[in-house]
Amino acid sequence: MPIFDTTRRVQHSAAQMFDLVADVRAYPQFLPFCTGLELIEQHREGEREVFVARMQVGFKAVSESFKTRVSCDRAASHIDVEYIDGPFRYLKNRWVFRDLPQEPNGALGKAQGGSQVSFHIEYEFKSRMLALLVGSMFDQAFRAFATAFERRANQVYGRPGQKVVPAAGQGDEHKHYRSPSSVAEERRSADSSA
Repeated sequence: MPIFDTTRRVQHSAAQMFDLVADVRAYPQFLPFCTGLELIEQHREGEREVFVARMQVGFKAVSESFKTRVSCDRAASHIDVEYIDGPFRYLKNRWVFRDLPQEPNGALGKAQGGSQVSFHIEYEFKSRMLALLVGSMFDQAFRAFATAFERRANQVYGRPGQKVVPAAGQGDEHKHYRSPSSVAEERRSADSSA
């Protein structure tokens, strides 16, 4: 059964990285091989926000989809993904986010902080033939997820040291959740109208 673990230090807060991973609707915009995503259900279970989604993945002539349950626990700073149906016998994924303390003497003498993002995934295909046919595509995609989210964070929140323009209409009067992709779109609209 393929298993992949990675832990990365990123220059964005744990809350920002959590929001990016929790924004499942935006996945087709930046995740490798993700060609579509259908949000089937969204609800709360206590403090957790839960999504059921079907992701379409493809590369060249190969296309598959699978349904998962995504459980976002902001208080515990982790997101768990459980397999429901599709080409796998088993799939389990966990993201863990942890803020890091500011360190005054980072690279190039600049202060460092940010967060640590851990990604774990294990999976097994139902059929050995399917594993041979599409296994390498899934392996490549899953291994590229952490990098894709880090790039996305730089697009949405800016690179460290880069000034990021606040989203239009952002303030205390707006208490509802807005996904990072909607914030980025608002920024683009504000920049183009200025």
